[in-house]
Order: sequence, then structure tokens, then C-alpha cells
Amino acid sequence: MKNALIVIDMQNDFIDGSLGTKEAQAIVGNVVSLVSAAADDRDTIIIFTQDTHQKNYLETSEGKKLPVEHCIKPQKGWEICPSLIPYAKNATVIEKPTFGSTALPDAVKDADEIMLVGLCTDICVISNALLLKAFYPEKKITIDARCCAGVTPESHQNALSAMKMCQIDIINE
Repeated sequence: MKNALIVIDMQNDFIDGSLGTKEAQAIVGNVVSLVSAAADDRDTIIIFTQDTHQKNYLETSEGKKLPVEHCIKPQKGWEICPSLIPYAKNATVIEKPTFGSTALPDAVKDADEIMLVGLCTDICVISNALLLKAFYPEKKITIDARCCAGVTPESHQNALSAMKMCQIDIINE
């Protein structure tokens, strides 16, 4: 059985940068442990996504609704957090200009089971989980709640509840 582990937007700006939170900082160790174990499993493919914006971010639709510059390529905030860089070097990395990645379905087409972790539960994790569920309604899609953080603890919980209602499995809640 082939598995996919998708690490969503574990980037400096979402952890301790312009949009960082203490909740995001708290999950880094959990994510590193999970990715480290997956890296030792020959049957697991690892994919990282990177929220990727340009210098004109504030002029975009997203930038007008969230007027905080973040993940501007190639600034430090755009980079994957240092403790995950060694794993990202051996993984597929997908840059995405918006919440969901239209490249993900093709990247995981051979996987039987898909797990998503990362940031933010209530924006990019839920967007990509629902996108994958729409493409692959029969594949097992799982979120590891201890490896995710939302914009707020309340919005994190709301996103987990919404995904659960859409038949996405939530573990370690």
C-alpha cells in the first residue's frame, strides 16, 4: 500500500513570522517527528506545499482581504522552517499561489491513503483536504490534529469539525 504525507505550508511566516502563532510553534516538533518516521518508510511519499506570493501580494484579491505580507518568495518567511528543510530536500515541493493546490491531486494519484498536516488548519489544510476528497472520494484522507494549528484555537477546532463532516478522518484530536 502506498501512502502520501502532505506537509502544508510549514513556513517561517506561519510559525514565528508575520502570521506566526504560539500554536503553530507548538506543533513543529510533532510535525518533525511524523515526517522523520515517514522518511524512513519506503511506501510513503512526502510532499511539502509552500504558500508562495510575489512582491505585489497586497494588490491581489487575497492581499486585499488579508493585508499582511507573508510568504513572499524568496524571503526568509517564505522558506520551510529549518527543522524540516532536510526532509523537504528529498521530497516533492509544490509552490501554491492560493489556499488549495491544483497540483496535489496528480501528485498523490498513486497513493491509497493520504495524510495532511501543517498550517493553517482553517485555511490551507482544510482547502487541500476538501480538494483531495473531491478528486478521490474513495481514498482514505486523514488529518493529524496534533500536527496542525489554525489561525486561532477556535477556528482550528471548527475546521476539524467541518472536515469530519465531509468524511475526512481526524486523529489525535
